[in-house]
Amino acid sequence: MFKKKIFVIMLVMLFLSLTVSAVFAQETVKIGTLMPLTGGLASYGQFTRNGTLLAQKIINEQGGLLGGRELELVNVDTQTNPQAGVDGAQKLVSVNGINAIVGALSSGVTIPVAESVTVPGEAVLISPSSTSPVLTTLDDNGYVFRTVPSDSLQGVVAGNLAADLDHESLAIIYVNNDYGQGLNDAVIEQFEKRGGEVTASIAFEPNKVSYRSELMDAASENPDALLLIAYTDDGGITIIRQALENGYFDQFIFTDGLKAPEITEGVEQYLEGMRGTAPTSMPGGKGPELFTELYEEEFGEIPPKPYIDTSFDATFVLALAIEKAGSTEGPAIRDAINEVLAEDGMLVNINEWDKAKELIAAGEKIRYEGASGPVLFNDVGDSMGAIGIWKIEDGDIVNESVEVQ
Repeated sequence: MFKKKIFVIMLVMLFLSLTVSAVFAQETVKIGTLMPLTGGLASYGQFTRNGTLLAQKIINEQGGLLGGRELELVNVDTQTNPQAGVDGAQKLVSVNGINAIVGALSSGVTIPVAESVTVPGEAVLISPSSTSPVLTTLDDNGYVFRTVPSDSLQGVVAGNLAADLDHESLAIIYVNNDYGQGLNDAVIEQFEKRGGEVTASIAFEPNKVSYRSELMDAASENPDALLLIAYTDDGGITIIRQALENGYFDQFIFTDGLKAPEITEGVEQYLEGMRGTAPTSMPGGKGPELFTELYEEEFGEIPPKPYIDTSFDATFVLALAIEKAGSTEGPAIRDAINEVLAEDGMLVNINEWDKAKELIAAGEKIRYEGASGPVLFNDVGDSMGAIGIWKIEDGDIVNESVEVQ
């Protein structure tokens, strides 16, 4: 009888051991995403999220991370709002125990998230779209990166574009946040270097019914054009419509937050030939072309909006770092990013996760040819990049040329 009891106990212990092992074997590796599904950048949020989901699919189809564990993405809607972003990031870090996050989109959300949550919480944050120059000098202890170039570059390209279009004077209306202020300052500096005059620089608050007061002030000295720094869903489209309806401006230059087909709806003929700037894929390499093919296969036609490719890259890079670190701890992930990526590393394309794992296991460094082009970071977490000039033709947005950093 005693032997029988011992045998039963051993069977139970074996069963429990196998069950626990199975649970741990199935445990996922979690990466957080801070994507706005509502608010001023809602029209970009789902598409950038698609970029992260495509990276997740490729990684999981090719064996997952850390010995076969699946990658799980946990998204929080930032609402394009700093407080909602901070609250969401706090939930990802404190409740979900996540130490690697893609996001946020807006610099005005990313900066407080970094300062309040991820840096003190030792979680790595890679933004695919926060372009404010403030991020370059952020006291982040090496935990903040971005897969998009700073607006110090976009401002130069936008200022040069205005001058190259023979505009001698320019009014600027910009959204009142870190993104708007930083890009406004960079444009003014470059346009004035080219001999132009900025007659007005006016901040606006999002989601007002009327912007006629701001437009009247901007047009008061009769500048050649209006350079508008805004998002589609925060008042940008309203400003365009009211500028046209009231005859304040008929010449415009737009920036990345307005690179979306909805800005032309119903006013196509009035915006024909207008141009704008936005971060774009680095020329050379097959990453961008391959990304377009994979995206369209999974989600349908890729929209003419920025940051979908850089969202893919941010996700893929975090996965590379986790695999390199052999850990999901923040400090290990942070250190592994620059340990695994190198300009003279072995080439890895966006659909070669299995190859990347083999190289990491062999102690090799990787030259990652990302969806947005080669991805490398400098010592403050900024990436090399390119700014594209886009144009409105027959109501559509078409890419015209590329300026490389």
